[in-house]
Amino acid sequence: MSGEVQNRDVFLHKIAQRLGRNQVAKAVERPIWSFHPQDTVLKGASTDELLEVLIKQCKSIHTDIFVTNKTGLSEVLNNIVIEFGGGSIVRGKDPRFEEYGLSPLFNQIWPNENIDIYEWDSTKDDVNIKNAEKASIGITISDITLAESGTSVLFSSKDRGRSINFLPLASVIIIPKSSTVPRMTQAARLIRDKIKKGEHLSSCINFITGPSNSADIEMNLVVGVHGPVKAAYVVVEDV
Repeated sequence: MSGEVQNRDVFLHKIAQRLGRNQVAKAVERPIWSFHPQDTVLKGASTDELLEVLIKQCKSIHTDIFVTNKTGLSEVLNNIVIEFGGGSIVRGKDPRFEEYGLSPLFNQIWPNENIDIYEWDSTKDDVNIKNAEKASIGITISDITLAESGTSVLFSSKDRGRSINFLPLASVIIIPKSSTVPRMTQAARLIRDKIKKGEHLSSCINFITGPSNSADIEMNLVVGVHGPVKAAYVVVEDV
């Protein structure tokens, strides 16, 4: 349901009076720019070319990246979990996990290896947070992926809390190859188009670029300051 703006004209009229204006402007024309440099970066790049850019960028953001298909996804994920030291895993309630054939991994293989799996439950607020805090690894799926910066865009929801990406020691993000776009410009446009179509979007959209890091102190990069220390992307071919 769309929200309604109430008393807007009265509010704007008061501001206009304080500024010494007699009336509020009724409309502002959107400027028409002659050049659009934001659209020229990686313009016309194929998904394969965007993948090459993403792989190169991952080296700069301290993120491991793997490319596989649906058949090999379970094996790649299992190897990453082993490399990250196992432990407990938290994941969202996302139907795409089942579409990728990961149910056996979550329900049989990992539990048999004494790896605890917790699925986000919208009816258990505090329990969700506590399980995310103690989890070794958080596993999510990217909704939009920016090749230029190596950024995964994730739409949070009641079934996919943002804590999955920020509280565990390590983050694993599955990236559908078709979700890859050149840069922020295209991502913002996709989000805007969804809003125009009336699609329900999360109030929280996370742009995540590798593990947490900071260079606030004397420009020295420190990884793992306020979130996952390790991060891995797993790109899944669409065929």
